[in-house]
Amino acid sequence: MSKKRVLITGGNKGIGLAVSRAMLELGHEIIIVAREFETCPLIGVKDVTAIECDLSKLDTLPALAKEVGDIDILINNAGYMQPKYTYDNYPVERRDNIMNVDLYAPVELMNIFSEHMKKQKYGRIVNTASIAGQIGHPDVWYGIAKAGLINATKIYGKLLGSHGITVNCVAPSPVETDMQKDNSEERKKEFKKTVATGRFAEPEEIAKAIVWLATDCPEYINGICIDINNCSYPR
Repeated sequence: MSKKRVLITGGNKGIGLAVSRAMLELGHEIIIVAREFETCPLIGVKDVTAIECDLSKLDTLPALAKEVGDIDILINNAGYMQPKYTYDNYPVERRDNIMNVDLYAPVELMNIFSEHMKKQKYGRIVNTASIAGQIGHPDVWYGIAKAGLINATKIYGKLLGSHGITVNCVAPSPVETDMQKDNSEERKKEFKKTVATGRFAEPEEIAKAIVWLATDCPEYINGICIDINNCSYPR
């Protein structure tokens, strides 16, 4: 594959960082969008551009797109959860924030960056969803956002497929990332009992699936969701 320009939201840590590293190894140029880069080891590395942006502020996305320029591959990876809030005690501002980051921003970025992809008759879009969007989650709005992202993947696969663009997503069960600090030890222990190998996924395992969908995946694989949960939700 020839050198591509790849935008990775949340590419500064966790799954996103693993994707960023893998894309660099394949010889691509990457643009990482995140709120901060204090611990990102890729700052200053050749073919890496880092752009600070708070994706919860949807009105900044047009300016972000202008700064990024045209891309060939979009990885909508940024997301977070806040399980400390219960369904009956969820501040409106926190609900709006998580919906913006986990659902509305990815959809808007697909709208914006697919325009150039349509012109060049080529593009790859991969969304990071979650098992939470399939079986529910204590953080109700996280689950709702991820369910919406899975459905958005199907919709945009249909809308963009005839333009040479594939849109797919992955739905991982819990992964060993900083996000786990928001989960209780009891919940983590109980979930591991449902997994065939009794452990959470490693970021690199999820990244391999994302990178394949964004690169070598045939165009007939479009609008799908790859479950990555080690038999915790077989279907």
